[in-house]
Amino acid sequence: MDKLEQLLSEIRACELCVEHLPEGPRPVVAAAKTSRILIIGQAPGRRVHASGIAWDDPSGNRLREWLGVTKTDFYDAEQFALMPMGFCYPGTGKGGDLPPRPECAEAWHDKLLDLMPNVKLTLLLSRYAHKHYLGDRMAKTVTETVRDWKAHRPRFLTLPHPSPRNNIWLRKNPWFESEVLPYMRRRVKQALRGG
Repeated sequence: MDKLEQLLSEIRACELCVEHLPEGPRPVVAAAKTSRILIIGQAPGRRVHASGIAWDDPSGNRLREWLGVTKTDFYDAEQFALMPMGFCYPGTGKGGDLPPRPECAEAWHDKLLDLMPNVKLTLLLSRYAHKHYLGDRMAKTVTETVRDWKAHRPRFLTLPHPSPRNNIWLRKNPWFESEVLPYMRRRVKQALRGG
């Protein structure tokens, strides 16, 4: 077993925050040494917790549409690494799912990144990923951070979460579909070709 496979096994057995998980731990992550694109989202939702498959929900359908890729390509870890801010479903609060548990990123992200040297493009979806990876370079709101997407290239591309709950946001911000998505699709194609 190589180092990455060993690390993924450790992550999938993780119970760091078990006492905070109402449905229990079920870490969801996918990565390979050859992964070209890294997607960092929030945390699995209830459906993903049930299936154990990242982005196996309406948000994932929209994300794949945004990327312009098939399910087969998306779930090929040789192409796409899927690393949420929190690896387990955090439970539900008043306004939807609770925030991702902070223990995951602290314990596992750097270790995973060290073992994925071929990543050409990292997509940051949601304010949790924006804040963690951009730090002080994150704007005050998700909208401002996504609108400033050019400032974070070429390493990162900042995106809103693709949840159907964001339909109103998408209608209010048509520049996202007309400017960001075409650029992202071109970058995805380049990254998958190794450029």
